[in-house]
Amino acid sequence: MEHTMVLVRHGESEWNLKNLFTGWKDVELTDKGVEEATRGGRLLAERGMEFDIAFTSALKRAQKTCQLVLDEIGQSDLETIRDQALNERDYGDLVGLNKDDAREKWGDEQVHIWRRSYDTPPPGGESLRDTGARVWPYYLRFILPRVLRGERVLVAAHGNSLRALIMVLDGMSQEEIPGLNLGTGVPMVYRLNADSTVKSKEVLD
Repeated sequence: MEHTMVLVRHGESEWNLKNLFTGWKDVELTDKGVEEATRGGRLLAERGMEFDIAFTSALKRAQKTCQLVLDEIGQSDLETIRDQALNERDYGDLVGLNKDDAREKWGDEQVHIWRRSYDTPPPGGESLRDTGARVWPYYLRFILPRVLRGERVLVAAHGNSLRALIMVLDGMSQEEIPGLNLGTGVPMVYRLNADSTVKSKEVLD
């Protein structure tokens, strides 16, 4: 269990279900999202995993997912640090819009670029690179040192804040990152070497 870090994207949210751009809008999990987070915690419990510290974002869909995972492994009272550095990317002017309506307005290609590209932000919002600019320093300053001290760390966050982190952990290029999709409520177990490089990665699905 040494140098272990588990990343998990929050379960399905109410706006995921409605196919809306969510960003920093603070919405709840759906019943399905609760089930997904609970299942993720159960998969970790089945492997006998426990944690020393948890990190999550300032948004309740990630916080609820974190709590459900901890409940499943019998660590409901684990110290949990919340910070907006781990928030989903800000979708700016797209927040609250239906993704299909956005495609009709701006075209499939443009919306795909806004959603999946590395460095093209939507109007008034953040690109994945912008998101990484707050996620990466936070990881290096607050999360990685605990992992390297041998603490077992849980990080419950969002599709794009985790994509930014995984891009660095997995050594993915700007050309590769658009193809990375993260399942909701699916734990990713990283074990790191002493020099902070990835020793192994396991996706529990």
